[in-house]
Amino acid sequence: MTRIVVPIGPQHPLLKEPISFLISLDGERVVNSSLRLGYVHRGIEKLAQQRTYVQNVYLIERICGICSHIHTTTYCQAIETLLGLDVPRRGLYIRTLLCELERIHSHLLWLGVLAKNIGLDTIFMYSWRDREIVLKMMEEISGGRVSHAVNIIGGVRIDLDADRLTMLESGLNDLNGRVEELIGTIERDRSFAARTRGIGKLTLEDVKSFCVVGPVARASGLDIDLRRDAPYAAYHELEIEVPVMNEGDVWARSMIRMREILQASRLAKQIIRTLPKGPVSTTAPRKVPPGEVVSRAEAPRGEVFYYLRSNGSQQPERLKIRTPTLTNLITLPEQLKDVQMADVSAVIAGVDLCIACADR
Repeated sequence: MTRIVVPIGPQHPLLKEPISFLISLDGERVVNSSLRLGYVHRGIEKLAQQRTYVQNVYLIERICGICSHIHTTTYCQAIETLLGLDVPRRGLYIRTLLCELERIHSHLLWLGVLAKNIGLDTIFMYSWRDREIVLKMMEEISGGRVSHAVNIIGGVRIDLDADRLTMLESGLNDLNGRVEELIGTIERDRSFAARTRGIGKLTLEDVKSFCVVGPVARASGLDIDLRRDAPYAAYHELEIEVPVMNEGDVWARSMIRMREILQASRLAKQIIRTLPKGPVSTTAPRKVPPGEVVSRAEAPRGEVFYYLRSNGSQQPERLKIRTPTLTNLITLPEQLKDVQMADVSAVIAGVDLCIACADR
């Protein structure tokens, strides 16, 4: 049979951001695929070398809309390490709280995208309805639904009073009930299972070979999470459980993310109830002493790390960023082999791509 090459992207209803796939088909079976990046490259690493450390906080937040807070958290941690700053505990707790709310937001958004791509509009509407709860909570805290500008070098710029803390805990309780109901809906839905079980499988060996991180790795049996294994911010004072599954398919990635939502909600409530008193930030000098540092954090999609080198001025000499999407992207040709064309949408959505942060 003659093989057909089907292009997907850079503009396509399946994709929420521009990327290009070439899918080679033998009938309805995928025999080969390739991908191309670079459509949203903005030169952020170079721009960061031309701006001050303070200006870069707001530039770094634009790397990824969904994960804006974790990027500034990782960046600020790097500078604070070079400066030898002790960030106040209350500031670290608030920083961590936003990290977990952002994780909930990211996973619910992802579930809606996956459901929409495989034609399950009811799950899409439920997940995005529930996502509004966490968006409103983040807006109440920072004034922004997606970009928050909460982090500053030396802590955070906002504080939380008793009324806001009560509002947050009430919203999380409401969200928990809805997410548990959503998990039950997914587990009972035969269409969701048929479209995700056994699709896009990655073995534990594949995950290690491609250096995959985050929920995709944990869905294939790799028990790793920086919040527990290399704690930062306030995570060393929190009780963290890391959900792990072994199936390695889109179904397992879905269940991992839903369980992480419940865990993130539990961590957020733990932060609210044990929030220490005191200041939320400390004064930081504008000039950073010479040196280099690597800062790591667990973004919703997995480990993100920043390499920062200072020459003693107000501007970084070099900033290098590696985001988790890149390692997930390079597994797609492997995942797409031998799947049916109708399942390509589930495979691509299953790894939770963020092309903006991969391209930068």
